[in-house]
Amino acid sequence: MADQKPAKKQGRGIREFFRKTMVSLKRSPQRIPLVFLALAFLIYSLNLSSIANTTARINGANMGQCEFVAMLFSILAFVVFLRTFPRRKSANKIMLGLLFFMLALLVFVDAVYITRIVSAVTRTENPIVIDEASKFISTAQTIVWLHIVFVGITALLLALLPLYSKAIRKINTSIEVEGNENIDAIDISEDDE
Repeated sequence: MADQKPAKKQGRGIREFFRKTMVSLKRSPQRIPLVFLALAFLIYSLNLSSIANTTARINGANMGQCEFVAMLFSILAFVVFLRTFPRRKSANKIMLGLLFFMLALLVFVDAVYITRIVSAVTRTENPIVIDEASKFISTAQTIVWLHIVFVGITALLLALLPLYSKAIRKINTSIEVEGNENIDAIDISEDDE
């Protein structure tokens, strides 16, 4: 019997956590694309050593610039994102346009980078062989593809923000308190005495 009470309290704690999370999302649904933008940045930046080694090994045209631009605009996209959605105000249209431009630029430089890797690995004269010593090349290629996917998901979520924010706001997050259903209406009109 005594073990059931903590389990119920724990269940209420988990439900309360999800309820508070939903309330937070109702107030600012733009946090969903921000999470995917953060994941894209973390995926890219935490694997930067593989990308830098790939750039040094292949040494293709503009690979270093693509790597630099991807890292720079991944960081700047955060700043622009936070300026796009100021607290308790509508979205800044100019900053939103700039954010979409940055996301498109990130996808473009990642695509150029992948093209350089593929052309170096598949060229007829002196191709780069991916073996145990150069497996960082395949790692970098996978990471850049993941970066493209997460940046694309971020852009898609930003474009669909007006649609799913209305759906999120319709979710009932009110708390049902026991005993409130039996309370009669309180008459607050003044008594004529």
